[in-house]
Amino acid sequence: MTKLSVNINKIATLRNARGGNIPNVVEAAKKIESFGGQGITVHPRPDERHITYQDVRDLSPIVKTEFNIEGNPVAKFINLVLEAKPAQVTLVPDAEDAITSNAGWNTIKNKEFLQEVIQEFKNNGIRTSIFVDPDKKMIEGAVETGAERIELYTEAFAVKYAKGDKTGVEPYKKCATLAHQLGLGINAGHDLSLENINYFKDNVPYLDEVSIGHALIAEALYIGLEKTIEKYLELLK
Repeated sequence: MTKLSVNINKIATLRNARGGNIPNVVEAAKKIESFGGQGITVHPRPDERHITYQDVRDLSPIVKTEFNIEGNPVAKFINLVLEAKPAQVTLVPDAEDAITSNAGWNTIKNKEFLQEVIQEFKNNGIRTSIFVDPDKKMIEGAVETGAERIELYTEAFAVKYAKGDKTGVEPYKKCATLAHQLGLGINAGHDLSLENINYFKDNVPYLDEVSIGHALIAEALYIGLEKTIEKYLELLK
């Protein structure tokens, strides 16, 4: 079964809109795990506009499933990850002012930088994943960095699928097959939803984990968090 990691950034966004601590991200993480979620993902950004660095510190001791921290490996982020020691760190090349992640790494151009960062995390027992576009050259480059997994950036698939074009899954299928052959684990995320997750999972082989936040939290507004997680788990079987 492909594991479901729930990104709780949007819960923090809602909290930050009013200040205070409602909704509480720690309690939300506990509820998500109790509802069957198999991981908690956070993506702290330098301006802390949703998940804060303190949130990461608060979550670290209470997450009982897999804790995944995403972000651009600037010095402040690296230090936070080394302090929190999550099960997995996902490296994302997002600019400080990016609304959301919008591109994968050029693993060839950034090879030496990524090698250095990844080795530091591996020395501390943290599994590393690199956010990449569905491009075979970038997959091959990811192997050279020493990463243990890739996370396929799935926006292009989701956009085509919403228009009724199911051919958008083909590059992901080919890249997942190549990644598996090269010994990489395969994660995926960005714009995956209840509408498209089953098709993606059924057509992309060797899928270890999906990270879903925006769509899942939005869907939960209509049918509830527990029911939404149950639906995702059923579709991912």
